Amino acid sequence: MYDLGDIVEMKKAHPCGVNRWEITRMGADIKIKCTGCGHVVMMPRREFDKKLKKMLVKKDAD
Repeated sequence: MYDLGDIVEMKKAHPCGVNRWEITRMGADIKIKCTGCGHVVMMPRREFDKKLKKMLVKKDAD
């Protein structure tokens, strides 16, 4: 569904006004980075799955 380096949209926008996040770490916890201000958030995978709205950009599998 989603992988490292993908850009996703969450249900709630970040306070900086941008709603695009890049996945920077995958595992039991997922780390995402705001593409607007660079703020990093880490959350459990279950919480991430609930807050995810949609996939925006899939990273190319080179």
